[in-house]
Amino acid sequence: MDNIQIISLLGSIQILAAYIGVQTGKLESHQRLYSLLNFFGSAILTYVGIVENNYGFILLEGVWALVSLWALFVPRAGKTAH
Repeated sequence: MDNIQIISLLGSIQILAAYIGVQTGKLESHQRLYSLLNFFGSAILTYVGIVENNYGFILLEGVWALVSLWALFVPRAGKTAH
């Protein structure tokens, strides 16, 4: 397995950890950890998309990273970050 595949798996694991955490009730979508996992995972996958010249992947993961980053700095009404 080459390095880019390992990097891709690490990014995917972070996003899946956030998703599984919410689905199992261990995380809530307004928690800081949820947004951090999504941000770092999608930022890593954006990098992979750039390296592999995959524009659809860059768009999907790049927007995912930006939205997750935004969620880290803009608290939602009625919710506090943990």
